[in-house]
Amino acid sequence: MRISESSRTVTVFGGSGFLGRHVVRALAERGYRIIVAVRRPDLAVHLQPLGNMGQIHAVQANLRYRESIDRAVAGSDIVINLVGILKEGGRQTFSSVQAFGARAVAEAARANKAKLIHVSAIGADADSPAAYARTKAEAEQAVLETVKDAVIFRPSIIFGPEDDFFNRFASMARISPFLPLIGGGHTKFQPVFVGDVAEAIAMAADGKVQGGRIYELGGPEIVTFRECMELVRHHTDRRPLLLTLPWFIAKAMGRLTGWLPGGPITLGQVQMLERDNIVSQEALKGKRTFEGLGIKPRSLASILPSYLARFRPQGQFQRRGEA
Repeated sequence: MRISESSRTVTVFGGSGFLGRHVVRALAERGYRIIVAVRRPDLAVHLQPLGNMGQIHAVQANLRYRESIDRAVAGSDIVINLVGILKEGGRQTFSSVQAFGARAVAEAARANKAKLIHVSAIGADADSPAAYARTKAEAEQAVLETVKDAVIFRPSIIFGPEDDFFNRFASMARISPFLPLIGGGHTKFQPVFVGDVAEAIAMAADGKVQGGRIYELGGPEIVTFRECMELVRHHTDRRPLLLTLPWFIAKAMGRLTGWLPGGPITLGQVQMLERDNIVSQEALKGKRTFEGLGIKPRSLASILPSYLARFRPQGQFQRRGEA
């Protein structure tokens, strides 16, 4: 990795998170100067080894406060917004972070004449009963109204070593006699590897992705919730029972426990599971997918064993099937 005087500067909001660290690595390998805008810069030190000395710099910014956004974007050539929350807490609401925050970032990018890349999610829908999905759709509209040539990516569920999906259920499989199948486990996903999403974002930063469009990113396979739980059982060598939770029970659990810190699931998350999370036919026809970007996404089988092995009864050195 080399930095030259002509290297462009990128501000990455949410750069210390799961997707963020992979985006920062992909940008650093391309020689960009990177400003990582996060609420707690002291918790972003793990990003420093991803680049050369002085290449990555963390600054304080909060999407609820426009002044901090403007400071973080000042002088940048490219702005990337990765910020999103799955659960509200205190002043971190879907409206303040995903709607207001996205518009504020877009306005700051426009004021600095910077390229804008925004990460949304498959399932963004202005008519969804889930506030998460509604505010994601509101953010997309605000971004394209403010910066006409912005690039928007909608990934399906993202997996990788630090994910909060397969790791969560693998951890549950260690201590629980069952894994839940919400709504019977029929919801379809198109899991996408975090490194592939980061590569698409870095390509957009390079100017290799047409702006003013929404791209949908899904992996090479479509799997149901049940099949995801079967993969967890297979790669952890654990055999908890698969227990069906009817929608009404799952929604009741979401209402009762969703507000608790560390609660298993929220009502909004249950509502999101009522719809499949896969790339649309419109995106496929318009080549607004990995295929259209020239990226061959990696499969679950090629990645999951590398990080779910640690959940086996005797750890990562145990071969599958050993007692």
